Amino acid sequence: MAEGGRRRQRAFIGSFTAAGGLGVLTTAVDPDSGALTVLSAVDGVPDPSYLALSPAGDMLYAVSETADGGVAAYRVHEDKPELTGPPVPVGGSGPTHLSVFSGHVLTANYGSGSVTAVPVDPVGGLAAGASGVLQHTGSGPHTPRQQGPHAHQVQPDPSGRWVVSVDLGTDSVRVCALDGGTLTLHREIALRPGSGPRHLAFHPRGEHAYVLNELAPTVTVCRWDAADGGLRPVGETPVLSGVPSGDAYPSGIVVSPDGRFVWTATRGQDVVSVLAPDAVGEGLRLVATVPCGGVWPRALALDPTGRFLYCANERSGDVTWFVVDPDTGMPRRGGSVVAPAASCVVFD
Repeated sequence: MAEGGRRRQRAFIGSFTAAGGLGVLTTAVDPDSGALTVLSAVDGVPDPSYLALSPAGDMLYAVSETADGGVAAYRVHEDKPELTGPPVPVGGSGPTHLSVFSGHVLTANYGSGSVTAVPVDPVGGLAAGASGVLQHTGSGPHTPRQQGPHAHQVQPDPSGRWVVSVDLGTDSVRVCALDGGTLTLHREIALRPGSGPRHLAFHPRGEHAYVLNELAPTVTVCRWDAADGGLRPVGETPVLSGVPSGDAYPSGIVVSPDGRFVWTATRGQDVVSVLAPDAVGEGLRLVATVPCGGVWPRALALDPTGRFLYCANERSGDVTWFVVDPDTGMPRRGGSVVAPAASCVVFD
């Protein structure tokens, strides 16, 4: 508990236990500097590589990025989350991302190329198994990365009407409906062949989405129509200058709360890129790149105020934080905290 009876802000860090990670780290966030201080580590789930909090913030969910594929629930109690039980099977392999939507935890299963819905009970625990699994189909021209579907991210759209999943293996984004625990495909939107879409972030106005492509270091700008669940690509912008795609693997993307800046992370080059949308949110311009402060940046996160940017550096085993210039969007390195095999950061 912080001084004056205020609960301190926390950030949770996921990791790859197979590579030396400590499980789920809980850290305290300094509100003035953005610095992280480790408070605890909770083991017990193999490779909890991606995390998501419940809307109330009292439950933390983690994928288990293994061949069997699972999702686990932790009750958030003070400064050490409590695991409620073993991971629940998701009916797919290698889940890499999850989100909470309409009374379910959704997982994107990279290995099997599918998306899963697992019901949440009234106290935040997980049902014994999935209520629905939507299998993706298709492939792409990049061998061997696109021989089949590889769902990499799943999340609700800003309106709360749709589920959007990004598939690296099929060069597409799928828009789905979740009805009674069943996922139903609404439409599939094709992106440029061989681009390898990995993650998507919405503009805060909800009219545009930015798709980060892993196999061609670019961002595809799309118009989003929540009324009919329509996504339309309108342009593609490099996140690097003069670097061949074989030496660069974009990973994470976040948008500032005011929509003025977009940041991406790229592994191999180990940089964070700053991009600026135009006033409408459609034109996107690469402004600059800065070192990520570590090696192999797997994910980016903003604190809720948008003042601090965080980079989970998997291979150097740390999380770096940056102070963001509110006028230019440029990140200035503030420091780092040791976090072996770090893979993501989420804030309560």
